[in-house]
Amino acid sequence: MPKSGKKNILFLMFDQLRFDYLSCYGHPHLHTPNLDWLASKGVRFTNCYVQSPICGASRMSFYTGRYVSSHGAAWNGFPLKVGEMTIGDHLRGLGGDAYLIGKTHMRADAKGMERLGLTPDSVIGARVAECGFDIFVRDDGLWGMGPDGAYDEQASAYNQYLRDKGYEGDNPWHDFANAGLDQDGDIASGWLYGNSHLPANIAEEDSETPWLTREAIKFLKEKADSDKPWLCHVSYIKPHWPYIVPAPYHDMYGPNSFLAPIRDRAELDVPHPIYAAFTQNAIGKAFSDTEVREKVLGAYMGLIKQIDDQMGVLFDYLKSSGQMENTMIVATSDHGDYLGDHWLGEKDLFHNPSVKVPLIIYDPSAEADTGRGSVCDALVEAIDLAPTFTDFMAGRVADEWLEGRSLIPLLSGKPPHDWRDYVISEYDYSMSPMAAKLGVAPKDARLFMVADYSWKLVHCEGGLPPMLFDLKEDPSELNDLGCHPDYHEARQHCYAMLHDWALRCRQRTTLSTREILSNRGKSRRKGIILGLAQASDAEAEILEKYTGKPPARPI
Repeated sequence: MPKSGKKNILFLMFDQLRFDYLSCYGHPHLHTPNLDWLASKGVRFTNCYVQSPICGASRMSFYTGRYVSSHGAAWNGFPLKVGEMTIGDHLRGLGGDAYLIGKTHMRADAKGMERLGLTPDSVIGARVAECGFDIFVRDDGLWGMGPDGAYDEQASAYNQYLRDKGYEGDNPWHDFANAGLDQDGDIASGWLYGNSHLPANIAEEDSETPWLTREAIKFLKEKADSDKPWLCHVSYIKPHWPYIVPAPYHDMYGPNSFLAPIRDRAELDVPHPIYAAFTQNAIGKAFSDTEVREKVLGAYMGLIKQIDDQMGVLFDYLKSSGQMENTMIVATSDHGDYLGDHWLGEKDLFHNPSVKVPLIIYDPSAEADTGRGSVCDALVEAIDLAPTFTDFMAGRVADEWLEGRSLIPLLSGKPPHDWRDYVISEYDYSMSPMAAKLGVAPKDARLFMVADYSWKLVHCEGGLPPMLFDLKEDPSELNDLGCHPDYHEARQHCYAMLHDWALRCRQRTTLSTREILSNRGKSRRKGIILGLAQASDAEAEILEKYTGKPPARPI
């Protein structure tokens, strides 16, 4: 049984899960009773935005509690620089631990580590290289192999598991878990959308999601009697592509259960140049094909159904072991998936299917009882989780580092009167073919989104016009008003919010506000005395070391 009074955190993340593909978020055909149950015991947030609509940059904001332009890891493969504080650093300062099971998409700052003499095989070096986590199992789940080598050079824990189970070959992740069989018995790769309707050539219990759930339960068993509080980040690889899922999930959903795409031909009439470039890439073109979209949707929904079933397994273990009583559970995603909406696939831009994510938080504390089963419409950002975790552990929220805000008051239905009025997301597309196609220099290939309840504006560096959406009149974001002459005032309103955000204090990270306030005016009491004309202008003790008879001079 868990230790009385100890607080733990189970931080669940599902890669590329849309906010509206759970039944508790309104999907009429994809029933997710286990995540719905979690929502009934906690708070479901309806306006949670990630800080970047791409895996690596978004995750680095989750883990640091900082905006992308603050931590600098702005795209997949951009290293998180040495010196950035992470969830693990904050919680260890409170006497806790932070563990990883699954994916981070972290790329270590190898040059920075070498400069400081940090070796990856040391405890500190390993934590710096692994985004502040101690590794229980890391597997980023993208074991692509092409003519120029492997996408990820790390060892795959999941591939080793498959080999131990008797799945043969150099890359069983692909050949079994992420591929089916065609009519001739040959590999039908999950990389090809046309194969998404096939069952993955693997026993369901050996596929990625059940494997990771078993690893999570193994961790929970090991830590059941621990006196030390912990956070465990269980980061699932799915429903991220390759879009393929084992039986029986592969054919659970068909056209009658698919939502119609959110798109309009008028979006393509006079499109914004950046938006047009993304619609014309290979992914956008593929998802504009109805047959392709429907094959992918069946697999995507099956992957989510499998996830929800595994959440039932995980939650049942937490309940039976008594650990629900002292474990905060957070379920969210690093970004969404267009799935053909707006003539796009994947993520990258700032329409809601991409930048908005589900967020469900169960807080076992008695103080949260008043909020159980509630829905919160406050504007929430991914960076809010790091301060929430430190607050939950009864620690000071390190506002000198953390740019988000604790959600603890919202969990009890008591939002602060000064809660934020807007949310921010950023995207650096300098590595993409679209930047080259547009002729945008790497320093200018950056997008900034600001949104409140009424408007969403995307500022585009490089001299390109903004995009603007009226969220009240056009909640589906089909009509870009960025260049419309009648909406100058709305654009100015959004740019004022963006300007306010740009002026935030983000680099003064070595002193807290509390320390600054505490140290104000104390230099005079340490002998630095400025502005006095005569002794009577200050208290006697201030000048005590500077008055009286002088010591003897040398002869």
